[in-house]
Amino acid sequence: MTDAVNRFYNSIKSANVQSQASLIEMFVYFLTVELDRNVATAREVDQCFTDCDLTPPRATASRLSEGLKTKPQKYVKTGDGYKLQRHMREALSKKLGAETTTSQTSATLRSLEHRMPAGGAKQFLAETLDCFEVGANRATIIMAWILAVNHLFDFILKHKLAEFNTALAKNTDKRVKVSAITQRDDFSDIPEGKFIEFCRGGKIISNDVRKILDQKLDTRNSCAHPSGVKVNRTKVIDFVEDLVENVVLKYKI
Repeated sequence: MTDAVNRFYNSIKSANVQSQASLIEMFVYFLTVELDRNVATAREVDQCFTDCDLTPPRATASRLSEGLKTKPQKYVKTGDGYKLQRHMREALSKKLGAETTTSQTSATLRSLEHRMPAGGAKQFLAETLDCFEVGANRATIIMAWILAVNHLFDFILKHKLAEFNTALAKNTDKRVKVSAITQRDDFSDIPEGKFIEFCRGGKIISNDVRKILDQKLDTRNSCAHPSGVKVNRTKVIDFVEDLVENVVLKYKI
């Protein structure tokens, strides 16, 4: 959550002069609106302060509880946590400027596009970010995954084919329908989870990158079919940044 909450904090106008009471309200907004959690606990709010290199308030739980008694009431108590009253949520949305934050975030992601060399992949990323900017979060995730995996295909074919085939030759999984890669289309006979495993087995990617890819594959799978899962904007940003920074820009072709 560290990157996400820092990005949120940096989008707050004059954040350095906000009172702790105001920041508590904003972090409750971040947790329940930006991260789409049902409630925010005092512990989670304190963690937001810590992640932003700020000293947490001494009595966050008490301040949240006091917000149930103010007129107008600030919070709604639900189970073990709190969420904002509708009027507070709408007021904070205007104060924080959701449109401005989206614009700033889009500019950050567009900077990744500018770091890529000219060609089809750069154009594909540009179209991926077009999806993000119109709120098509699932489409953004699916396209970013395609971009990263296809980049690895190209990287392996050009630089690491022998290493990949050595790892592939040790396979015993019957779902894998090919014993060696001789052309790009052969990759389609390997399930994506096994592809990541072979990349790691051939020491083509680091273990940290393997963890990123495994996590992102789970996210992609949850977005690839109709479901009740809501994909919030913060998750999409992290998804794109992780794959572009740690795969597309890291493994140069």
